Amino acid sequence: MSHGKEPESLKDVVGGIEGLGEEKKDVTLGDALDAFGHRSFSPLLIVLPLVELSPLGGIPGFPTVLAVIISLIALQLLMGRSHVWLPDFVQSRSVDGKKLAKAMSKLNRTAEWIDRRIGDRLDWMLNNPWPKLAALLILMLCLSVPPLEFIPFASSVPMLAVACVGLALLVRDGLLLLLAMIAGGGSMIFAIATLLSGSASG
Repeated sequence: MSHGKEPESLKDVVGGIEGLGEEKKDVTLGDALDAFGHRSFSPLLIVLPLVELSPLGGIPGFPTVLAVIISLIALQLLMGRSHVWLPDFVQSRSVDGKKLAKAMSKLNRTAEWIDRRIGDRLDWMLNNPWPKLAALLILMLCLSVPPLEFIPFASSVPMLAVACVGLALLVRDGLLLLLAMIAGGGSMIFAIATLLSGSASG
């Protein structure tokens, strides 16, 4: 994928990030913006959660940092901005290129499998207010990440829901967006139940 070209499939996104990891010792968020184009909200809403779902997500505090960045992106989507803006100190956040490339390479076959099964469905779900409601849901899911970090693997549940929303917006699949929003609601119930259970046992 050439720099600045907006991806059209999950394989484009995964392959683009894998390529960055192979090219650079450290990959910054700014590198991803340059690769996908500053209008590409959805690729970032896929890539950042996928990074959290990789072994890199096991670094203490890393899921929370990702949740904060995703929240900033979702807020701009909610406000109807035409392109992604991130402050320089956020764009300079980096991860090890080799580790990132390795994590993305494991997702290539999965990305191809998913791409073959999604497409143009329920176009009306892609019109407002649904994308903005999806952005609001992402914000709520991100709020659940910091407390869930204290429970092994629990923060991956809302991040997976965020990635599904991002994928639906990328491939313009209204049915997938509807299912992703339902899954996101389920993730919120999971987060609340998990936190209440943890409080009760404590």
